[in-house]
Amino acid sequence: MTSTHEGDDEGSAAEPETLACARCGVRADGPPPTWALSVENGVRLHYCERCSRENVRAIEGRLDSRWW
Repeated sequence: MTSTHEGDDEGSAAEPETLACARCGVRADGPPPTWALSVENGVRLHYCERCSRENVRAIEGRLDSRWW
């Protein structure tokens, strides 16, 4: 039987993706749970906890009314 994932290294740990805050540029390994994720014009943008907190009103102001 042939695997659909031939060549995959199952069991090997993937390296965490290094992310940068789209606003201030601070870096982190992997998406920290306190960071915000935004999809703008089809692009995924990450915002650090500090930038998210400082701009929460602007972030919420862009949400469709069904989200609040």
